[in-house]
Amino acid sequence: MSTALRCLLLGALVTLGGLAPVASLFADEAEAVPTVHGLALYDDPELPAGFPHFPHVNPDAPRGGTLTQAAVGGSFDSTNPFIIRGTPAAGVSQIYDTLLEGNPGEPFSVYGLLASGIRLDPERHWIEFDLRPEARFHDGEPVTAHDVVFSFDLLLEQGNPFYGAYYADVASVTALDDHTVRFEFSANHSRELPLIVGQLPVLPKHYWEGRDFTSPTLAAHPGSGPYRIAEVDPGRRIVYRRDPDYWGRDLPVKRGRHNIDRLIYDYYRDRDIAWEAFKAGVLDYRIDARAATWAIGYDFPAYRDGLVRRLSVPDGQPARMQAFVYNLRRDKFEDPRVREALALTFDFPWLNANIFYDAYRRTESFFQNSDLAAEGLPDEAELALLEPHREALPERVFEEPVPIDHPLELRERLRLAMDLLHDAGYVVRDGRLVDEASGQPLTVEVLLFDTGMERVTQPMLRNMSRLGVQGSIRIVDINQYLNRLRSFDFDMTVGQFPQSNNPGNEQREFWTSDFAESPQSRNLMGLANPVVDDLVERLIRAESREELNTIARALDRVLLHEHILIPHYHSGETRIAIWDKFAWPEPFPEYGMDLEAWWVDAEREAEINQRLRRR
Repeated sequence: MSTALRCLLLGALVTLGGLAPVASLFADEAEAVPTVHGLALYDDPELPAGFPHFPHVNPDAPRGGTLTQAAVGGSFDSTNPFIIRGTPAAGVSQIYDTLLEGNPGEPFSVYGLLASGIRLDPERHWIEFDLRPEARFHDGEPVTAHDVVFSFDLLLEQGNPFYGAYYADVASVTALDDHTVRFEFSANHSRELPLIVGQLPVLPKHYWEGRDFTSPTLAAHPGSGPYRIAEVDPGRRIVYRRDPDYWGRDLPVKRGRHNIDRLIYDYYRDRDIAWEAFKAGVLDYRIDARAATWAIGYDFPAYRDGLVRRLSVPDGQPARMQAFVYNLRRDKFEDPRVREALALTFDFPWLNANIFYDAYRRTESFFQNSDLAAEGLPDEAELALLEPHREALPERVFEEPVPIDHPLELRERLRLAMDLLHDAGYVVRDGRLVDEASGQPLTVEVLLFDTGMERVTQPMLRNMSRLGVQGSIRIVDINQYLNRLRSFDFDMTVGQFPQSNNPGNEQREFWTSDFAESPQSRNLMGLANPVVDDLVERLIRAESREELNTIARALDRVLLHEHILIPHYHSGETRIAIWDKFAWPEPFPEYGMDLEAWWVDAEREAEINQRLRRR
């Protein structure tokens, strides 16, 4: 049966009011497909049916204690993380369960959480999930297939644009009965789609139906996850309490995880104040993103006394692309020569030597530190993808290798930048760089909400001023910052584009034309490039690891030569500082540290608390 005919019949039967006919319509089709416990992107999942727990966890980990960490950025005004409006509270996704759960020890495998069984059409036109009858929301109501359908429709119709990109190829979602839900796909070219529909957060229909989902709220609404919202104090903190009656605590994907009783997020406007709070023992855990602090900042009594520890955890995923992002919707950034020239003012060697204690490496790819990153000139397989677009692409895509070869010495970089600006029609008049045709000066304002980025931005703006470019920094609070991003009211800002070893549907929201004008999409720069659109769709349809790698390299190459942002730097590891009251299984899982597998050592916690009281 074709997908179009399936959807037509589904619509007709649902309109006529019969779920039983819907179930029977697909009964023979589903019976021919085996029910499995998990899925992997290309092969079979590593863990067999009936596995007792993830390999990296301690199934007998003790429970109890508190973990307090900082949320930097001012405040929050919503406990609904799924909508455009408002600033969501940190950590709120922990109150929700999904159909499937990923294993941090595998690149992309998922296993049943709310779903006990999975049936995937061999042709990938549909997938069915059997829900666990014991699954419950925090208020005791059962989780049913109707909640899944309601959640999907609600997120697509009223949620963040991200969901429209992520689930774009889902044609329909239908409850076949109370505990069976079926997703029909409009196309079967995405190997990732069956796995990512399993990541759908399931919201309670009985709670949200009749409420305004699009408005920010501070209510402690129910989910079905391991934590409940326990305390909401806007401007100060949000607290989550482990649910002692959590329905899924003994499932294989949950055993030995979510051991800490209370998770507290204290809000700070400034990273420096949060750092002082950590040193004083007010905070238990921090990810240390500042190289200078990591290099020389840990000379304080608690660290010297062994009460504070530091960990460096290798990243198992491609390095996150962090960068200054141009707003391509503004005419002054339309010419790629201007964008490339401004990027040359970012003097990474000076920053690394003088500010970062040589802790970083320059990011030169959108898929850095992986087989997905482009390198050298395009090979034969890449050329097969790029040649049909030759007229739409600059010749340098075919003729210049990547990483792009720019001078390391600043004087040479600025000389090259000035040549590019002259070629783009700019001249210097009275010490200012102006468009020769219009007489308008080239100005750049960098929008920030975190003062910590000033020390990275200021040197770049000083170098821009040597070219005659007038640069400035605008630091605003987090709410104003988000509002300005939503209305595209910025010249440049800092953006982050996290990648995995299996890029897929999320690339639509990062780079494609459909999201260039969508408020709060992750296409911050407003990129609308038909070649990029085509490569993203091909990436999503990749049928093998080899094909995925080739398409990703071609996409990487095109994005690099478009100069849509100014890449920053990366370390290849996550730097963590903790008060030494936590324990965890070792080694860490290969593809990401699982904080949910940690626990609190009660004796160590009591000793630390006693010593802090004496200080």
